[in-house]
Amino acid sequence: MHRRSQFILRRHLSHLHFHSGESASHTFPRSIPPPCSTAISFRVCDSIPPMATFGLADYDDLLRGCTRRRAIKEGRVVHAHMIKSHFVTSVRLANRLLVMYVKGGSLEDARQVLDGMSQRDVISWTAMMSGYSQHGRSFEALEQLPRMLRTGILPNEYTLATVLPSCTGHSGQDHGRQIHSLAVKSNFDSHMFVGSSLLDMYSKVGEIKDARRVFNMLPHRDVVSCTAIISGYAQSGLDEEALEVFQQLQREGMECNYVTFVSLLTAIAGLAALDFGRQVHGLVIRSELLFYVVLDNSLIDMYSKCGSLKHSRRVFDNMPERSVISWNTMLMGYGKHGLGREVVQLFKSMFREVKPNGVTFLAVLSGCSHGGLIDEGLDIFGYMVSDQRLKPEIGHYGCVVDLLGRAGRIEEALDVIKNMPYEPTSALWNSLLGACRLHAKISIGEVVARKLLDMEPDNASNYVILSNIYAASGRWQDVARVRESMKLKKLTKEPGRSSIQLDKVMHIFFSSDRSHPQRKEIFDKITEVCERIKAAGYVPDLSCVLHDVDDEQKESILLGHSEKLAIAFGLMGNACRESIRITKNLRICIDCHNFAKYVSNVYQMEISLRDSSRFHLVAGGTCSCGDYW
Repeated sequence: MHRRSQFILRRHLSHLHFHSGESASHTFPRSIPPPCSTAISFRVCDSIPPMATFGLADYDDLLRGCTRRRAIKEGRVVHAHMIKSHFVTSVRLANRLLVMYVKGGSLEDARQVLDGMSQRDVISWTAMMSGYSQHGRSFEALEQLPRMLRTGILPNEYTLATVLPSCTGHSGQDHGRQIHSLAVKSNFDSHMFVGSSLLDMYSKVGEIKDARRVFNMLPHRDVVSCTAIISGYAQSGLDEEALEVFQQLQREGMECNYVTFVSLLTAIAGLAALDFGRQVHGLVIRSELLFYVVLDNSLIDMYSKCGSLKHSRRVFDNMPERSVISWNTMLMGYGKHGLGREVVQLFKSMFREVKPNGVTFLAVLSGCSHGGLIDEGLDIFGYMVSDQRLKPEIGHYGCVVDLLGRAGRIEEALDVIKNMPYEPTSALWNSLLGACRLHAKISIGEVVARKLLDMEPDNASNYVILSNIYAASGRWQDVARVRESMKLKKLTKEPGRSSIQLDKVMHIFFSSDRSHPQRKEIFDKITEVCERIKAAGYVPDLSCVLHDVDDEQKESILLGHSEKLAIAFGLMGNACRESIRITKNLRICIDCHNFAKYVSNVYQMEISLRDSSRFHLVAGGTCSCGDYW
């Protein structure tokens, strides 16, 4: 800022005062409207030099300084001085004023400046779109683009890159495609900024194939575009594809930032690929990045979802700074592993460092449920209810229903649902239905199932659980009736699927799967394993087979469960491996759980099995869940 400008500004601003209740609108030139947040009048002391002593360069310097420092209050004073002096501004200076209000977060003032400009250029419109977009006002950001086009001004690459993040929500995809079309017509679709915004937009609306097409057409790729496509795959649940893209881009010499690693770790956590996770952690360390809380939080989450809590806790303990999300992530990790005592202990330690939030209590209540800590969980929920600052939400009530349901206290769980101040959701009823199946509460299960079938008539899992309840009690006619209803509605049950990674290759097995190239060796191995563990005392739990067939067929069906196929494959040619890590999409059955315990004891093998509900770390014939899940 020029010394002369600084001197004059100090003298002028010391005599400029804001007063509410008076209007000076008659002094406002059309080109610079007043700030709209207050009515303004001005009292200028006799000692102020003539207004003409301020020129374009002076105002430009002053507004740039206010913008750089986010000094919105001082910026309003400069704006007021321009108005009082009847200074006729240029488009460039009006843009400077508009940007100052946008950067300061005063969007209404910015909008009034834009609407009052007699002339606008592409920078004016882009600045306004940027302000709306950055503050989550997507509709208003998108609204400015057709307004600009109607004035005959065409967008540039920054305009398109700015407005694309606002293409969210129900109609985001349609708006995004229209802007993509405009980008193609303007020859900006291959521009790095626009391309990155396009693929990010398509990823967020779930159109990952379109995102990949945009990515493939980019003539140059930077860390932003590479991160966006990896993040898109991870957000879409396409974890293997995210990992493959990362490996390909690494071979091409891609640079990574902390956001890249966060997106990649999300995908690795979904795959439970511990070996890859360790390699990426090593790459993070070698990259010598600055400390980012979000990156360490992702490492904690990845290790816990890969079954390695000791690594999660090591990252957690070594963090120089921890947020409430760090604590919540560690709590959830312990809870998923059924370590309820550790959850409660860590929760108590948390109060010395950060204030817990609603997610914290969800993690703690869930951990108590998985760990069988009924009294502790109910006490913590009672604390929430009594503390006026912590109003329980429906998710917290859901955890209490799950807590009581797992413990077999079905009637109490039903009372919680009836008396809570929220309308029960299908997820909550589903939790209770699962408890009814587990504890053979047929009468309540039927009532709950009818409610669920009314709420979600096309959800196959509701029919399956009801069918399983009937099958467990030998009501085969009712089983047939439920299955016929599914057939008429053309509903299919999600098949059991287990995956295991060996030698950096992911192998996936379905129940009774005969598609694997080593299927003969796998079934031979299962037969061998079954003979050895039977000699050690294993007896197949035929109650897990919910079909009306004889015992021999039931045992054959049990041997075809996907997790048993994965375990057998993991044991094949396993001379030096000390552990097997398996991920399953559904809950593990009692028989497979027993099977894993006997295998771990007979073969001296640690088995980590992550199902849809929690982790089971099996070693020496015992499981970390304590047979409570």
